[in-house]
Amino acid sequence: MKQKNYAFLIATLLLSFYLTAQPSKQLVNVIISPDHSDWTYNIGEQAEFTINVLQNNVQLKGIEINYKIEPDSGYRQIKTLSEGTLTLSNNTKVKAPKFKQAGFLRCTATVIVDGKEYSSYTTVGFSPDKIKPTTTLPDDFESFWKNGKAELAEVAMKPVLTLMPERCTDKVNVYHVKLDNIKGKIYGILTTPKKAGKYPAILHVPGAGIRPYYGEINEAAEGFVSFTIGIHGIPVNLDKSVYDDLRAGPLNNYQTFNLDDKDNMYYRRVYLGCIRAVDFIESLDQFNGEDIGVTGGSQGGALSIVVAGLDERIDYLAAFYPALSDMTGFLHGRAGGWPQIFVDDFTNKPEKIEVSKYYDVVNFARFVKADGWYSWGYNDNVCSPVSTFSAYNVIPAKKELHVFQETQHWTFPEQREQRNVWLYNKLRQ
Repeated sequence: MKQKNYAFLIATLLLSFYLTAQPSKQLVNVIISPDHSDWTYNIGEQAEFTINVLQNNVQLKGIEINYKIEPDSGYRQIKTLSEGTLTLSNNTKVKAPKFKQAGFLRCTATVIVDGKEYSSYTTVGFSPDKIKPTTTLPDDFESFWKNGKAELAEVAMKPVLTLMPERCTDKVNVYHVKLDNIKGKIYGILTTPKKAGKYPAILHVPGAGIRPYYGEINEAAEGFVSFTIGIHGIPVNLDKSVYDDLRAGPLNNYQTFNLDDKDNMYYRRVYLGCIRAVDFIESLDQFNGEDIGVTGGSQGGALSIVVAGLDERIDYLAAFYPALSDMTGFLHGRAGGWPQIFVDDFTNKPEKIEVSKYYDVVNFARFVKADGWYSWGYNDNVCSPVSTFSAYNVIPAKKELHVFQETQHWTFPEQREQRNVWLYNKLRQ
C-alpha cells in the first residue's frame, strides 16, 4: 500500500473511532443541570436539579416529564430514592433526598415527543474524595507479584522487530514487535524518530477488546519512542476479521477467564506482559534510559496504574477512567468497576471474589510512586466514578485529577490535549 493511501486509511479509521466514541446529537435534548456548577456536594447536602427539554434549541413546555433519582450503581440499579411525573415549564426543578454517604446520585429524566422517547441523566458526587474501596489487600499480594516478576525475568525477551515500510514516514520508523512473555507472546507497534538521538518513551496500554493497532506516529514525530501493545498474545497487524472471530469465539469474555485461579487468571499474563513491554523499551538504543510514561483509558487506564504499581521504572502515568477498580463494589450495595462481574450466582463465589483482589486496580494503586494525571466523568456508565475514586483515593504518589463531569465512557478532544501536554512536558523536563 502506498504511503498516501495508508495515511488516508488511518485518517478514516481515526475519524470513524472519533464519531462512534462521542455522544450523538438528537433532535430533542433533555438537559439536567445540578445547582452546583462542579456537580459536587458535601455529605448530607441536598442536590437540586433543573430540567429543560430543547427541540431545535427551543425549550419545550407543557409536556410531561418522568424523573427518578437513585444511587449510581452501574448497570444494577439498587433502589430508587425518588421518582415522579411533572409538567414541563421554564426551568422545572427537582430536589433530591439528602445523601448521607460518600458516593454518587443520579437523576434521570424521560420525555416523549411526537411518539419518540428521549432520555438523559446527570450524576452528582457527594464528597468523592472520602470514598473508600470495598476490596481488601491480600497479605501475600506483594509476594505474589514479586514471584510473578521473578518468573518473567527468567524468560528471555527474544525481541523480533519487523519494519513496516508502508507505515513509515519521512520522520518516523514503524515496526511490528514480537516479545516472549510468560506463557506466550506480547505483540505491539513501535514508532521511533528517524533522527539519531536519545528520546523519552511512552508505553500505550490498550482498552478492552480485540483489535489491530497502528502505533502513535505523531508521537514519534514529536520526539518520543512510542510503544503500543496488544495484550492477547497475537500479532496486532492482522486483518480485522481475525479479531472479530476471536472476539466472538475463544476470547469472548476473556476478562473473567480463570477468575477462581489466581495463578492462571487471564490478567496475570497481561499484567506481567506490560512489564515485559517496559523491559523492551529499556533495551532500545534510542531510549534515553531515564524517562518512561504509560497511558491508556478504561482497561488501558487500569493497566497504566497496574504497571506503575508493579514497576518503579515508570516515571509518569496518565489514566482515563481506569477499569477493574474496586470490582467488589456490587457486593456492598454500590457500583463496582468494569467488567462488573459480581452481580450473579455464577461470579459471586468466595474463591472468585478472593482471586479478584490480586487483580483489582485499587491494590496496585496503593503502591504507585509515579507522578500521575487522571481524568474521568461523573456520568461514566461503564467505569462508575465510585469505582475510579476508590482507586484514585488510595494512590500515595503525587497526583492530579481532571474531572469532566458530563462525560460518560468517552473523552472530549480537550481532555486528550490536556493529557498530552502534561505527559509530554513531564517527559521532556
